Amino acid sequence: MLHPGLGKKGSMVPPAAQDRPEESLSLYSDSSEATFALGEWIGREAAGGEVLALIGPLGAGKTRFVQGLAKGMEVAERYITSPTFILMQCYEGRLPLYHIDLYRMEKAAEMEALGLEEFLEGEGVAAVEWADKGLEVLPPARLTITFQYAGEDQRELHLSASGSHYQEWLRKIREARRWKILDGKN
Repeated sequence: MLHPGLGKKGSMVPPAAQDRPEESLSLYSDSSEATFALGEWIGREAAGGEVLALIGPLGAGKTRFVQGLAKGMEVAERYITSPTFILMQCYEGRLPLYHIDLYRMEKAAEMEALGLEEFLEGEGVAAVEWADKGLEVLPPARLTITFQYAGEDQRELHLSASGSHYQEWLRKIREARRWKILDGKN
């Protein structure tokens, strides 16, 4: 198992992840550029060790978000694509970016066999597409972003933060006022 004993006394999970309730924020993205911009903003804020769980149907903007994330992390590669057939792509930038795609995974045991814990607990940032297929193997302290269609290029992005670091990101996103907040807590 990737994270035995998570949340139990003496586990490796920081107390902030165990003790603070999850916080959420819903945003409206009116274009793929706005989704890219959110990824870029998070990439600039990233300090290393973060896990981003990305959930949503095909074409909902997960990869576009990761492209922005890569730019914010100063990744030199010009074209970031979904690693569906290779499962993971590593990019070097200010921090390593581990772009993981669980689309083809069926069971948690398959994910454990890949040795993902090295990347989920590493010095870089892990962006996990189709994370809903493996939430049980991801660390509980993470930012989960669910992408939903709201029109041809428009999306609703539902962000759930577990852990004080990610909750601080939600606070900063609210304060930045760059994206339309849907939950009424402007």
